[in-house]
Amino acid sequence: MVMRFIHLTVVAALVAAAVGVYTIKFESTVRAQQVARLAAEIKRERDTIAALRAEWALLDNPARMQALVHRHLALKMLDPAQIEHLDSLPERPPMPAGPPADAIANIIDALEGELAPAPPLRQPRPQPARRGDWHEMASRRIQACPPP
Repeated sequence: MVMRFIHLTVVAALVAAAVGVYTIKFESTVRAQQVARLAAEIKRERDTIAALRAEWALLDNPARMQALVHRHLALKMLDPAQIEHLDSLPERPPMPAGPPADAIANIIDALEGELAPAPPLRQPRPQPARRGDWHEMASRRIQACPPP
């Protein structure tokens, strides 16, 4: 009788071990598929990056840009006489004493004088609740709730 119990216990342990091994194998297979999918996605992204870098290198080629400049822009070579030193530049004119005259602001001010004053757009702000009010309200809510 004891031997049968030991045999049944061993068989149950083997079945439990087999189920555990199968579960681990299944999870590892799923993870391996996820890794393969991610590796394929990474390879696809790297290929896209390589293609974009090649296109950028083509677009950024100085010879190509020089040809586009000659074709579309009427640029001339820089004359050395065009370069001046800061010492030879004239001084900055002085700033006016008052604010600059604003013709539009003057017109608006004249029109505002003709119109009746408008009521204020803002409504008065509600006063914040005092701390005692919140505690009082919370205690009323707690008292109103029936016990579970």
